[in-house]
Amino acid sequence: MKSNLTKTLSRRSFIGTSAFALGGFTIVPAHAVSGLGHIAPSDKLNVAGIGFGGMGRVDLDDVAKTENIVALCDVDWNESVNKVFSIYPKAKKHKDYRIMLDEQKDIDAVIVATPDHNHAHISMEAIRRGKHVYTEKPLSHTVYEARMLTEAARKYKVATQMGNQGQASDATRRLQEMIWDGVIGQIHEVHVWTDRPNRGLSDTYWPQGVQRPLETPPVPETLDWNLFIGPAPMRPYHPSYHPFKWRGWLDFGTGALGDIGCHSFDSIFRALKLKYPTNIQAVSTLVNNETYPLGSMVTYDFPARGEMPPLRLRWYDGGLRPPRIPGMDKSVEMGAGGVLYMGAKGQILGDRILPDSLNDSYKAPEPYLPSSPGHRQEWILACKGGEPAGSNYDWAGPLTETVLLGNIALRPELREKLSFQSLNFDPENLSFPNMPEADQFIHYKYREGWAL
Repeated sequence: MKSNLTKTLSRRSFIGTSAFALGGFTIVPAHAVSGLGHIAPSDKLNVAGIGFGGMGRVDLDDVAKTENIVALCDVDWNESVNKVFSIYPKAKKHKDYRIMLDEQKDIDAVIVATPDHNHAHISMEAIRRGKHVYTEKPLSHTVYEARMLTEAARKYKVATQMGNQGQASDATRRLQEMIWDGVIGQIHEVHVWTDRPNRGLSDTYWPQGVQRPLETPPVPETLDWNLFIGPAPMRPYHPSYHPFKWRGWLDFGTGALGDIGCHSFDSIFRALKLKYPTNIQAVSTLVNNETYPLGSMVTYDFPARGEMPPLRLRWYDGGLRPPRIPGMDKSVEMGAGGVLYMGAKGQILGDRILPDSLNDSYKAPEPYLPSSPGHRQEWILACKGGEPAGSNYDWAGPLTETVLLGNIALRPELREKLSFQSLNFDPENLSFPNMPEADQFIHYKYREGWAL
């Protein structure tokens, strides 16, 4: 059955893209544009890509459609990176982003797509130099870093964007409109789930719940291991960390929650006007001090917002899923990953309003939230003096903080205590008043020679 959400996506918005692409973007003189680059909207940005062995390559290729790629920086000049070098032969090649930023004064903006533990340092270095910054999700490795980046971007008046591309979709906008229209009534609970990480069923994802390898193979000639480690504690190289598999390790990544949360939480935060949770609880499979667990459930409690009631947001990973709604039609599949909104009058599962009788009787409002010109295009326009991008750091910072609070609740050091109580979060002071021993996980001590 075709849902109302799907049907509304097929309509042409009466506003269309004009409000964002035209009304929100005005040609201004170069001296009026924020950031040290001072790029007039009629000119092309000079962009540097930092880390492009994975999603960074996609970011680069999209931005290169309209802008200049003048510098490329990666710690590992392996085969896949060399292919990107060949695509942009005019871009200068670097391994150390600090040297790149020192030497290349022509850079206006940077794309940061490194492993999570390096996001904050690179982004901050660029911001302090007045460069506009696009940072892949999650914005940072720690809650503290997310807060510092948000404040720095505001201070230096640079254009920013986090790489949670779904925020720019029409689906996100239509969902907001229908929830605000009261399609399923007051929403008191939302469930989010993913089949990540790797549970031994696929090589697509990374492993978690594993021990640190004891072997110490030689570092590949193409890789600067010291730069890869960056601010994290030094450890010997092993292919279990790089390439790609770094995400599950506590020192380098943010696990399944960090990988997917900034995507799946975004539309929930927008539709339900969320910011910081007051309480966080977590349960998981047995976990060690090296990686995130094989599977977990994290529960966030949010206070009432205006006319919206308190909300409980439940996260599941490792293949765990919420129970089916009593009476749900057998044709409705929960899927390997999804979002389920629980309202007083019904539910929304993915793009389907439930029960079907509600879907059939509901008439969605005419679309009124303007379409995005594109996730990365939002950032480009913002760099040139336009409206702030949809996931600029003022939005992405609190979203990232919330996601990473869940990882704190999953720390093995807190496991026993959190079996009996939740973490109470104080966003003003970045602390947990009811469990001070958890404050240490808001941030960590960097390796000598590295500072934010």
